Amino acid sequence: MTGPIIIAAIVVVVVLVFFSVIPIGMWISAVASGVKISIFSLVGMKIRRVKPAKIVSPMIKATKAGIKVKTNQLEAHYLAGGNVDDVVNALIAAERAGMDLSFEQASAIDLAGRNVFEAVKMSVTPKVIETPQISAVAKDGIELLVKARVTVRTNIDQLIGGAGEATVLARVGEGIVTTVGSATTHSAVLENPDDISKVVLEKGLDSGTAYEIISIDIADIDIGRNIGANLQSLQAEANTKIAQAKAEERRAMAVALEQEMRAEVVKAESEVPRAMAEALKAGNIGVLDYYKLQNIQADTKMKKDIGNGVTDFVDKKKD
Repeated sequence: MTGPIIIAAIVVVVVLVFFSVIPIGMWISAVASGVKISIFSLVGMKIRRVKPAKIVSPMIKATKAGIKVKTNQLEAHYLAGGNVDDVVNALIAAERAGMDLSFEQASAIDLAGRNVFEAVKMSVTPKVIETPQISAVAKDGIELLVKARVTVRTNIDQLIGGAGEATVLARVGEGIVTTVGSATTHSAVLENPDDISKVVLEKGLDSGTAYEIISIDIADIDIGRNIGANLQSLQAEANTKIAQAKAEERRAMAVALEQEMRAEVVKAESEVPRAMAEALKAGNIGVLDYYKLQNIQADTKMKKDIGNGVTDFVDKKKD
């Protein structure tokens, strides 16, 4: 009894190993779909660590769609780290849309990190991207806040190495700022917003990008700040501060000059006693004359003090 059981177990193991190594089901599906592929090619894929399903399923789709691709091409793209399914889907979509897209071009786009299937779909169905609110100032100093909708489609020929959406939006924003800045008044821009679209569209902003700009439509324009008035106000404030600084400088110079003059007066007064002593010593003035001069000075000082006292009394009465 043990002999037949062992033989049956060996047969089961052999069958399981056979079906695990040789994907018979995958081969049957391929042959039934009209895909010409041998069983040995599927075994070779297993040996090369290529999942047969990742190759056979796209091959079946391509064959049914009338797209001619070779197994070696799909294997090479798979081993290079590409997405075989996306490439085949892109080829099918391009063929249905009447686009000229080769396998080499599609695989190169896929390996460059772009979603080639999405790129083909966007080429057929354009995409609308919206700019953030862009601040632009007309010549009359009024700020305008502009939003635009940019309709783009993929440029397959420039998809590899071409700039992305961010570059397109930046260029459109720059074009809007330039166009509004060249307008004489903000009201002229508000009256004809389509002029912005025309001028910006004529600049060829999609040059060197992975997209082709179809249209630029102004979605919204709002009036912002009066930049010109604010700048004039800031300039006037700056001029005022400059004038105040110059006035303070002149006052400080006047005070310094006054101090210098007082110093000169004090210096001159300090020379009077010495001059008097020399005059008395030389006999140019008598003692009696000296005392008369002293009396005159004392009388003058008294009158000055009395005058100051009266003035202070009058000021207090007024208060």
